[in-house]
Amino acid sequence: MLPAFLRFSSWLYLSLLFFASCSSDFTKNLEAVPTAIAIPNQINVVADDAIWNGPLGDSLRYYFSSAYPILPQPEPIFDLKHYTAEEIYAESVRRSRRSYLIFGNIQDTNSTTGEMIRRDLGTANVDRARRDSSFNTTLARDKWAKGQYVFYLFGNDDEQIVQNIRDNFSAIARRVNDADRGSLEATVYMEGENRKLIDEVRNTFGISLRIPGDYFLAINENNTMWLRQETEFLSSNLFIYRLPYRDKSQFSKEGIKAIRDSLGLRYVSSEVEATYMRTNDVDLPMLTETIDLNGNYAMEARGIWDIVNDYMGGPFLTYLILSPDNKELIFIDGFVYAPGKKKRKYMQRLEHVLSSFRFENTK
Repeated sequence: MLPAFLRFSSWLYLSLLFFASCSSDFTKNLEAVPTAIAIPNQINVVADDAIWNGPLGDSLRYYFSSAYPILPQPEPIFDLKHYTAEEIYAESVRRSRRSYLIFGNIQDTNSTTGEMIRRDLGTANVDRARRDSSFNTTLARDKWAKGQYVFYLFGNDDEQIVQNIRDNFSAIARRVNDADRGSLEATVYMEGENRKLIDEVRNTFGISLRIPGDYFLAINENNTMWLRQETEFLSSNLFIYRLPYRDKSQFSKEGIKAIRDSLGLRYVSSEVEATYMRTNDVDLPMLTETIDLNGNYAMEARGIWDIVNDYMGGPFLTYLILSPDNKELIFIDGFVYAPGKKKRKYMQRLEHVLSSFRFENTK
């Protein structure tokens, strides 16, 4: 039996919209009054202490708190904040965030979180979950506040729950990231867009890229543009470079590293004499992946850079993109320098800008 402070909220609950395979969406019958507070990259986990502090909690953290790729100092993909079912109802502010994950064993009659999940799912759906192991997660919208996402992840025993974490991590992470995109957009383009730079990039390279309003042009020469954002604690940089496409060897770690290092040697140095930027794939590996970037064949690379003969460095994100006519490559490299600061949010902002890449219609 749920404590009284949990039972009192049952009149609020959600009507079923639909179920599809292993996931479903719910919505509330009554509109939530407050608006959810968006904290990017944060998931609030509701689970019993025994689960959170045990092997199941370890499994959840293994996936949701794994390292964001690739940063000089490790930072998690998501910041997890834990509450028990009792704690989540003790103060209203704990129910005001945007993203929640309620996670537990629906068979455990001694678990307040398990009973919370059973109550919210309803008898028919609990019976379905007990019969059908593929029904193991669902999503509620606006449970306690407008714009809120509440994921339920459950199972009938520990082994099944661990498997469900593995199976559903990617889908849940994608939903949370999608929800964060609005906040990211507002932060990146707080100063609007730099229309002059957008036009200059278009005219120089034949591409569209949404440049934030606080970036400025540092260099435009030899098929190379260097765009910068400078504050007292952050240097955020974009290199755009055009080169002929020769063969598929250019789409390799060695090929991307050669382009990065040639630009770093030519343009980037510190105030110390005889310094230049290079790719540092000794301390951390450079990770590459073939991707589709808005309909274009591309290679993505992530790694860290440093300055030869000086103590400076940071993370980078690179895209090498094949033009539609297969004659040219566009190389776009974003890197940050933010000494003493966490870098994840700055790299996410750069990634958001780079994700706006498009080739202009040349016909």
